[in-house]
Amino acid sequence: MLDSEVYIQPDIQIYLQPVPADVIDSYQSSQLGACIDIHTEKNFPDLTNTKLAIVGVCEGRKSVGNENSAHAPNKIREYLFKLFKNSNHLKIADLGNVEQGFEVKDTYYALSKIVTELVKKNIIPIIIGGGQDLTYANYTAYQNLEQTVNLVSIDPLFDMGMIDQPIDSNSYLGSIILHQPNYLFNYSNIGYQTYLTDSASIDLMNKLYFDTYRLGMFKHNMEEIEPIVRNADMMSFDVSSIRMSDAPGCGNAGPNGFYGEEACQIMRYAGLSDKLSSIGIYEYNPEFDVRGQTAQLIAQMIWCFMDGYVSRKDDFPVAPKKDFAKYHVLVDDNEKYEIIFYKSPKSDRWWMEVPYPTTKNARFERHYLVPCSYRDYQFALNNGMPDRWWQTFQKLS
Repeated sequence: MLDSEVYIQPDIQIYLQPVPADVIDSYQSSQLGACIDIHTEKNFPDLTNTKLAIVGVCEGRKSVGNENSAHAPNKIREYLFKLFKNSNHLKIADLGNVEQGFEVKDTYYALSKIVTELVKKNIIPIIIGGGQDLTYANYTAYQNLEQTVNLVSIDPLFDMGMIDQPIDSNSYLGSIILHQPNYLFNYSNIGYQTYLTDSASIDLMNKLYFDTYRLGMFKHNMEEIEPIVRNADMMSFDVSSIRMSDAPGCGNAGPNGFYGEEACQIMRYAGLSDKLSSIGIYEYNPEFDVRGQTAQLIAQMIWCFMDGYVSRKDDFPVAPKKDFAKYHVLVDDNEKYEIIFYKSPKSDRWWMEVPYPTTKNARFERHYLVPCSYRDYQFALNNGMPDRWWQTFQKLS
């Protein structure tokens, strides 16, 4: 029983159905379909040394106005398997599909168990299909691990819902915030659209010291997304955050949003993050797609995530490292604050150190080093207080 595969496979295989045979074609040796270890009727993947695992979820009952997102996983696979591999050393498994449970909560339970077991074994689950309410199931997996998490959502909305509203794709975040015990340290929204967002929700985000970033902030500064994503333990990508002309396959798609190539760039940033341990792409609905355009884009987004993963530098400073360049900046803001910046020699990426009270719960200690950009360092040099530093300081104080 010391062999991890003897332990992991019986636990999760009961929740997973094989990839249908008609989805799998004949592939060239360098295409992903020939390189990924796929769950079929005759084979469950050997997870030894596996780094990434694709998990389809055929659950759309809580996807508001987009219920046929349940049919997304196999359509995405048709295009993903045709792409060419980006590394000879990256072992990937496709674990098949979580089918709809008798009730939606049964699907949540199955997905949560799968994510828990994979993260335990340092395998990153890539969840495809279903509504964004599945983010809640992904989150509860970390409760099983007793790990506080940073959640990053790529979404035109906050999906807070109303008080006591049953969980669905428009209210999953509210359910996460209210869930007890609570393991959410920080929530960051990337790409919200103000005309779709209630001002009271924006005020609440500020009161909770959560990070929210309007779509327009990144139109000429895509690199500023990287440190936000680098701080994530889990990421939830709503396909409706991509403009309809690039991704029509969503019942909630709109005329504005990220371009397809920007979505791919965000996914590559996610792959590069040493901290990120699970990711989901939700709300794709084949019913609304045009010639498979959105499925192709999602397949390419997953490819970009894989490309980022093989380029990881393994330089997240869990504790300050001697080989990092260290900079002290004194900022005046009614009283003096010293901000310590670290720069990695491997990747030239930046972090800020936030004072961590020794009396604070030790479970938050892993969050005191905050990813940032060179722009944050420049801002501090000009006597400015970076928002990321201040919000983290408030949560740790």
